[in-house]
Amino acid sequence: MVADKLTSGVRIGQLLASEIAGNEGRLRAFSLSDADPEVEPTPDGAFAYDVVRDGALVAEAYVQPDRLQLEFVADRDAPDGEQAADEPDAPALVAAAADDAGLRVRPKAVHPPRTLVFVEDGAQVKRALSVFEALVESEKNGE
Repeated sequence: MVADKLTSGVRIGQLLASEIAGNEGRLRAFSLSDADPEVEPTPDGAFAYDVVRDGALVAEAYVQPDRLQLEFVADRDAPDGEQAADEPDAPALVAAAADDAGLRVRPKAVHPPRTLVFVEDGAQVKRALSVFEALVESEKNGE
């Protein structure tokens, strides 16, 4: 049994990036963009990479010394950050999915809205993937 937890923000970010880039299942439409392979963590979070789907920004990943912070964004293509009536409420959906997965979540009061999800150890990477899966599922179901 391993007593140590993986709590390096950079390593957690690398693990999540690897899972997204190598996923051939439900998350195959997601990819990484603008990755900084030399990123050094900062207390406020240093930009590591974007997660995109079909060319649209889904989340930004920031590394802190002891965790990864994901900032999920609302649809930037909608006028003034508003979402279309038939589009899912991405910030609320992300918050619910992350909470269900046992991850720390916090809304970010900006326009368009964002939802922060904190991945605090390597074991939580799979939980973070479930948040991306929830986005795929909501689009498939038209929620």
